[in-house]
Amino acid sequence: MHIMAKQTHHSSRGPTQRQLRVGELIRRALSDILTRGDIHDPDLNRMLITVGEVRTSPDLRVATAFILPLGGKGKDEALLALRTNRYEIRRAISKTLALKYSPEIRFLIDETFDQMDDTRRMLAQDDVTRDTQDMSEGDGDGGGE
Repeated sequence: MHIMAKQTHHSSRGPTQRQLRVGELIRRALSDILTRGDIHDPDLNRMLITVGEVRTSPDLRVATAFILPLGGKGKDEALLALRTNRYEIRRAISKTLALKYSPEIRFLIDETFDQMDDTRRMLAQDDVTRDTQDMSEGDGDGGGE
């Protein structure tokens, strides 16, 4: 009797190297497509959109693009324009990349910029600045007498 090994899912371990590589290829292709204005939508072509990251599903059939309009304004309009043109975007990415399957493209707002701004604001608060200066001054004494 032959026992087959149980297949494990990589979801708890994070993305595979293949997922990361394909995600980055899609991110670059999507950025280029948006920069060149390859999509025939004047509303979309007027927007400057940053593609911060693309995450792919383990089977590479779904790609989630994390985007942010330049300056962070017009997020809803950017999402609507991208979602409206998702089939044309998918077709343009397929032409650019030689992938076995053309992934379904989903769009979400990239929140990492907001999180970085929140962190900067928190670190700039007087009490936090004072605490970090006190800690760094205490490290230079060699650990005691």
